[in-house]
Amino acid sequence: MTSDLSPHLIRNPDLDVDHDNLGMWNRAHTRRHGFRNLHRLHRMGLTARSSQVLPLRTRIERWIGDLPEVRRLTGSTIFCGMVVAKGRDLLFETYADDFGPDMPHSIQSITKTNLNLIYGRLLADGLVDLEKPVEFYIPEIGSGYRGRTVQQVLDMNVMNNFDEDYAAPYDPPPAPGERWGYGQEEVAMNWRLPPPGQAHYGVRDLAVRLEDDGTTNPDNIMHYKSANTDLAGWIAERVSGRDLKAWFIDNVEAAGLEGCFHISLDKDFVPVFSGGGLLTTRDLARWGLLFARGGIGVDGTPAGDPAFIETTRNNRGTFIIGPRSDQRYSNQMFTNGTWVGHGGYGGQFVMADPDSQAAVSFYSVLETSHAQDDTYLAEVIAMSQEILARL
Repeated sequence: MTSDLSPHLIRNPDLDVDHDNLGMWNRAHTRRHGFRNLHRLHRMGLTARSSQVLPLRTRIERWIGDLPEVRRLTGSTIFCGMVVAKGRDLLFETYADDFGPDMPHSIQSITKTNLNLIYGRLLADGLVDLEKPVEFYIPEIGSGYRGRTVQQVLDMNVMNNFDEDYAAPYDPPPAPGERWGYGQEEVAMNWRLPPPGQAHYGVRDLAVRLEDDGTTNPDNIMHYKSANTDLAGWIAERVSGRDLKAWFIDNVEAAGLEGCFHISLDKDFVPVFSGGGLLTTRDLARWGLLFARGGIGVDGTPAGDPAFIETTRNNRGTFIIGPRSDQRYSNQMFTNGTWVGHGGYGGQFVMADPDSQAAVSFYSVLETSHAQDDTYLAEVIAMSQEILARL
């Protein structure tokens, strides 16, 4: 007996792509909903909770809310939530009318910071040499990463035929030698369906397919490629013999999260560390506090490594051009030499200061066509930096 359902099936509308080259969940008029519900919209995912929760005592510092930049950025129509925490104290917390402390939100590329913790442990345990070429650990890697060191991958210092271009064509897929864009990466991340008639592929398939484009980076400028992060995760799994999901759960345990850390999985059930995470605003602050503690977990067990975090912020990495020229990209984190942190596509940021043992988490949703505004992110960073400096 055969079914007659197939001719009547339709592609999932949330993950399919229309004329604007975006899935329904990520279009300007639906992005606010999509960022809060991505754990329900992505095709596959993993959810983890901490066994021990870091309690946050409410001890409000009124001066934070009185800062002009805090008032301006939290008063915007694109704002969602913000928390400032120090040690075990909740110093500031505010939300938009349609958001709240129990609601998860996509952290996008802040998810990359998992790799800083993992590589801290790998180095502390002597399991990886950051100066080795990628092919030493992943012999099957394509020409796009051959000859590049693991350190270059961690620092976004790789030149190949992948561009983090959110407006790049999605269909047809690139022919050999053509450039790959972010649309193809979202297929690998399980955030959109492949073009009709094309096979699905995962984040590691994408890394293998990338090719050398003949360019170099003599000025040590950051060339941001989310594909680098998923390759770094693959290397970590190879050298440790541990599934990335186990590493992820270790990190969640260390952070002492109150709610769930949701993360997307690709078609091969690989955690999408390049951008698949969701957390509440308070838990994003707890995540920042993990870095402020040097990667030491709430029970005293190291998830990251204090020496590696110190190295990360020690005036190293690739240079960032534009309105954030005072910062560098180092070991899967942004830093200005004092704080470490990371931004997320569409308007998120977390910042942690090991000196003051404090962190700032900030959520918003840009509603421009492709959710990009480097000037806005610089403003969020400047505000967070001012708060941590005063603490």
